[in-house]
Amino acid sequence: MTANKDIYIVLTGTGTAFSGLIKWFTKAELNHASIAFDCELREVYSFGRKKVHNPFIAGLIHENFIHPFYRSADCAIYQLRVTTEQYEKMYNHVQGMMQNQERYKYHLLGLIGVLLNIRFDRENAFFCSHFVASVLEETAVQPVAKPSCFVTPEDFASSLCAHKIFSGKLSYYMRRSHRAAAFSSGLHNTASPVPAAIAARRHLMEERAEGVV
Repeated sequence: MTANKDIYIVLTGTGTAFSGLIKWFTKAELNHASIAFDCELREVYSFGRKKVHNPFIAGLIHENFIHPFYRSADCAIYQLRVTTEQYEKMYNHVQGMMQNQERYKYHLLGLIGVLLNIRFDRENAFFCSHFVASVLEETAVQPVAKPSCFVTPEDFASSLCAHKIFSGKLSYYMRRSHRAAAFSSGLHNTASPVPAAIAARRHLMEERAEGVV
């Protein structure tokens, strides 16, 4: 039997001026795409701003979704089941790129090309959804039937609608997922100072406070 693992496509909208400019062209609410290799969104990668308050310095980044910059961001998260071999090939590909992070640039001209339906090839240059689609192509996982250079965040939203696991505030998802991970760790750690029954009650109270149950 082939073992399976999950990857996650994360679409976000931060409400920045640059995001608003893209939204003006695309008419889509969520205009940034990332790929994540864990459900807690700790291992998240994309092409975007390297300094959160400066959109003009951009490239390959390991995103930190707990940063205050994302506090008001909306998101949609899609889960894709892949084989362990596919997962490792994609993850290793991204890590190889990260080892040469400074080599990669943000492909603003390519983004304009999508809007004009014109292909502009540039070595080691990507925009966010182009990057995500190109990583998926490494293992022939291709949810969008387009060349990666023409894939938009909205294409992922349309093609992966059946795989959506969350839609709402990114900050809420981050709190919930990290809390769930800590709760699960507490249940399985017999040396934990918090008894499992107390941890379970605390988790339930927190979920109620968030309006989940």
